[in-house]
Parts: sequence; C-alpha cells; structure tokens
Amino acid sequence: ASPVIASYFTYYVVRPEARRNYGELVQPQKDMPQASATDLQGQPVALSSLEGQWLLVNVGSGACAERCQQNLYFQRQLREILGRDKDRLDRVWLLTDDAPVDPNLLPALKMAHVLRMDSATLQSWISPAKDHALQDHLYVVDPMGNFMMRFPANMDVPSASKAKRDLERLLKASSSWDQAGR
Repeated sequence: ASPVIASYFTYYVVRPEARRNYGELVQPQKDMPQASATDLQGQPVALSSLEGQWLLVNVGSGACAERCQQNLYFQRQLREILGRDKDRLDRVWLLTDDAPVDPNLLPALKMAHVLRMDSATLQSWISPAKDHALQDHLYVVDPMGNFMMRFPANMDVPSASKAKRDLERLLKASSSWDQAGR
C-alpha cells in the first residue's frame, strides 16, 4: 500500500510542476488575421497563403540591427538542424517598416518569406512577453495559422538548443496530421 500512498501524496500534496518546454505557450492562441502583406518586390501576399506549415517568425525593421541579425541566424539554424523535418517548418521575417533590407542579408533569406506588414495588424496577432519589444523574440505559428508559442527574448547558443527541443517535440506530436509542404 505504501507505493499507492506515496503516489497520492506526491500528486495531491507535492504537485510536481516541472516545465518541459523552453518557449512560452500562448494562451489563448491567436488566429492569423485575414490580412495581406507585401513581399520585397511590393507584390501583395495574403497571410493565409502561409497556412499549412509550421512557421518560425522573426519580426523587425528592414534596417535589421545586430539583435535582428542574430534572430535571423538562429531562425535559419533552428530550421536546418531539424534534419528531415526541416521541410515542415518555414522561416518568416515580418518587416514593420519601409526601410530597405541590407543586401548582405538577402543570400541568407533566399528560402525565407520576407514580408512587410502593417504594425497594428501584426500586433493584434503576435505579441511579445511583458516588458519586451516585438523584435526581441522568435515566434512559432502552427499550420492552422495560430500564434501559439514565443521563445524567450535575446536567444543565445545554449537557449537555441532548448528551442530546438521544443520544435522537435511540436513536430513529433503533429506528425500524424501534419505533412511537409503546403
């Protein structure tokens, strides 16, 4: 009887609250707005065209300061390190202004969606953690278009490996219903 008593005691009194995820789950999830953005060539792109894939989203200015460049680097590396599941995750960089993108960044953005979006619409969908700016985080959007997770601000190499584990768990958990490609 002692194992049963110990399990009840642990569950009802001690209540282990260990957190397995590194990123912060957003509750409630926020649906993708029915809006459009423009690509770097000025062509309109419906946000709904991004649905059907997991999205790793970075938000920032076209000027892209050092923190922005680091987030773009981690965004690219997180996708590549997923191995065979990398085709289930798309990189998206949402620009909140009309500043031109540094030409030195363009080769690294070849496989990413770079879109300019109205700041008010963006903030109604994606939100930063308290006391942080929108460009401080990397965000995860599920294949149905729901903003559902944000990684802590100012990611570094050790925290990127924790973010990788979160992405692997999401992709593994959704493997029965989510397929690579749109």
